[in-house]
Amino acid sequence: MIENEKQSRSAHVISVACGMMSAARTAPKARGVDNLEIIAVWGDDLHPLAEQMRRYGSEREMAFFERDAANVEEAQAVVLIGTRYAPFGLNCGFCGFDTCAAKVERMPAAPCAFNTNDLGIATGSAAAVAADNRVDSRVMYSVGKAALNMGLLSECRAAVGIVLNCTGKNPFFDRPAVAPATEGTSSALSASPASSTSLASSGQRK
Repeated sequence: MIENEKQSRSAHVISVACGMMSAARTAPKARGVDNLEIIAVWGDDLHPLAEQMRRYGSEREMAFFERDAANVEEAQAVVLIGTRYAPFGLNCGFCGFDTCAAKVERMPAAPCAFNTNDLGIATGSAAAVAADNRVDSRVMYSVGKAALNMGLLSECRAAVGIVLNCTGKNPFFDRPAVAPATEGTSSALSASPASSTSLASSGQRK
């Protein structure tokens, strides 16, 4: 039997995406409490996600959402990780309130610091699996926001998306940077290749 790498590429990326979900699920969590929802998206289901990003970007005059949507369409899979907001009762004060009860009473929609910390740890664990398998990735807030808008992550309030690709050139870097929109103005392209939507990446920048 002879198999060209191009024939098995998609299946490999999907397999890595499944491994990333497992890594996110087993990542360390505060007090061992799991508030995460984790899904993978590939194939035709990537297009509605990209279109949601474009709509949101257009409505909010946030051009980087439209640019990132093109990356979703270039991706062979996307891993989405979200967290619900649930205080732990530790009264740590990390959220800015003296007690958990004060946070819930005065600002119930504010995140518990441990919830978002757990999201970050799980995201790093997932991205490490992509790196270990030499699949290019990039973590994007914009993808997670679109997933929340679509209701893809049940009861979650914060989320990120990790786009995955296995080709000769990583399409998620060396992109035109887009400046965040300011009040009353539209976003504009800038000369810098940096992006405010990237939180982490795996593999080598190519």
